[in-house]
Amino acid sequence: MRTGELSQGQEFLVRVASLATGRRTLTAAVFVLLTTAGAQVAVPVPWTPVPMTLQPLFVLLSGLVLGPSAGAASMAAYVLLGVSGAPVFAAIPAGPAALVGPTGGFILAFPLASGLCGWLAGPRDAGPPRILAALLAGLLVIYLAGAAQLALLTGSAPMGVFRNAVLPFALGDLIELLVAMAIALRLRSRSRDGR
Repeated sequence: MRTGELSQGQEFLVRVASLATGRRTLTAAVFVLLTTAGAQVAVPVPWTPVPMTLQPLFVLLSGLVLGPSAGAASMAAYVLLGVSGAPVFAAIPAGPAALVGPTGGFILAFPLASGLCGWLAGPRDAGPPRILAALLAGLLVIYLAGAAQLALLTGSAPMGVFRNAVLPFALGDLIELLVAMAIALRLRSRSRDGR
């Protein structure tokens, strides 16, 4: 690579930075930090290698608050930070190897889940049913990607994967979705009112 040329990763980060400016960029950075903090609240679950975290709350909320593009970009930045070695993932060492482990599918789904959630939630005046549907769709993306990778790694039958990748987290994640919906409705209402 010649001096002055950007690597693909650097080009991506330049695009992420130019995607949103000022306040939105700051908010995207806050969501990277919140997702990192949510990863540190990792509760081990005895029968699965995947810990329970607060990450889904912040991943999906990023899409609702920032919109599909900036939400996905903020979560892509989170993943890139972890892959580059920053200690942002839950209970696992950072670096590229984290994405091929038992939690890798969940992590890789974060940008898509955030983007989908923001896209489905749509306009700022969307009501609770639409926002809840968007949150559920985003969570489903995280579950499907996480379960698929866990199935590949463990060779478990579908019921075993469901028991390890979805069931232990469903109740906690549903509570997180309700919290995310309440926060999003409040923030969206404030931005719509210009406050």
